[in-house]
Amino acid sequence: MENQTSITEFLLLGFSELQELQSVYTVVFLSVYLIALTGNFLIISTVVQNRHLHNPMYFFLVNLSFLDACYISTTVPKFMANSITGDKRISYSGCVAQVYLVVTFATAELLFLTVMAYDRYVAICQPLRYQLIMNWNACFQMAAASWLSSAVNAALHTANTFSLHFCSSNAIKQFFCDIPQLIRLSCSDTQTVIWYVLALAILVGGLGFALLFTSYIYIFSTVFKIQSAQGRQKAFSTCIPHLTVFGLFLTTAVFSYVRPKSLSSPSVDLVAAVLYTVLPPIMNPIIYSLRNKDIHVALSKMTKKLDFL
Repeated sequence: MENQTSITEFLLLGFSELQELQSVYTVVFLSVYLIALTGNFLIISTVVQNRHLHNPMYFFLVNLSFLDACYISTTVPKFMANSITGDKRISYSGCVAQVYLVVTFATAELLFLTVMAYDRYVAICQPLRYQLIMNWNACFQMAAASWLSSAVNAALHTANTFSLHFCSSNAIKQFFCDIPQLIRLSCSDTQTVIWYVLALAILVGGLGFALLFTSYIYIFSTVFKIQSAQGRQKAFSTCIPHLTVFGLFLTTAVFSYVRPKSLSSPSVDLVAAVLYTVLPPIMNPIIYSLRNKDIHVALSKMTKKLDFL
């Protein structure tokens, strides 16, 4: 990665235009952060402690909860530290690391949601072959491939972004190092870099969306053929939370990166960044806790045990 010697650090301006509200932002983000960590680790502990949840669907859910906890930890703690100390600086290497981790976890989120859609497809459309297809060896391979692909994709995005020259302003109008904001700071020709970012995003995002969409076409066509209402309800109970989580992630990501320029402004950019970096990690465990019957029952049992103790 090539770096200009004049830029050794960046300034994360974030919400600095309203200094009198910094303490409010800190409290709000701290509350959201703690709720997200508690919710995601509660999902993980619930699955680990209940043997009847030791199956492929919940194995991928544990991976999703773990990466959500990591995802929100990449941006929010640094923002809170900057708000408390009043020091908006982040080192060049810290910015590189933040870009790499944000892209890694965002990509992993998409890939695991895609893998979970395939798991639901096999369970509903090919139930007799489910144990054969979704064996533990296949599950570990799919999880490893998702993490590895995310890491490689993030490395390409990070190397592409920091190949630019940063020789003028170092003020990022965001609460973390965001690729679009970094591109705006560059004094290099950014056209090639922008097309490269778009090409990678379309390749990874488009492929994931196409696989998920295709899976659910087969899933719904099979579910509507089920004669019993109880059978349809059971199938939908495992699909609706997943579809809701995916819809939330896709909507926030599209709004952040594909919205028209007429809707772009510093305040809107901040809101969009909060939507796709903070909202999914906090909403995913809530959605699965409320909409998934198995998780809901297991959590209720854990709560009763804690009340007894």
